[in-house]
Amino acid sequence: MARIKIQAPENFSFTTSIPVRITDINYGGHVGNDRLLSLLHEARIHFLASAGYSEVNFAGAGMIMADVGIEFRNELFYGDTVLASVTAAAFSRVSFDIYYKLEKEKEGKRVLVALAKTGMVCYDYQQKKITAIPEEARQKLSGQ
Repeated sequence: MARIKIQAPENFSFTTSIPVRITDINYGGHVGNDRLLSLLHEARIHFLASAGYSEVNFAGAGMIMADVGIEFRNELFYGDTVLASVTAAAFSRVSFDIYYKLEKEKEGKRVLVALAKTGMVCYDYQQKKITAIPEEARQKLSGQ
């Protein structure tokens, strides 16, 4: 069976720290795969906020997640802090990709936990339809 391979960019424009909470831990004693998706969401919110945006106010538009791919590499445990590097790329008229590199520190070195990509589509929540990426947002995230 073919496995997902994320072709992440070499450079990430933003990094944030997110502590692993006890509620992120599953019956296997580590962060569950569903909780890792929540960590991506948290990292995305931090990334957008650093540019002055949110998912519902993206320079006048909103956004929705159209797809997600996650390549799991290592476990996370309660007490770990995720170093989430984030960047935007592959802009089209109405969508773009957000890439994530999640790492943790172990014995003084960074260890790759996961690579991920979310496909984001600009959306007008009032009209309930896809809309163009605001040029201001495109320029700001492209230049980060």
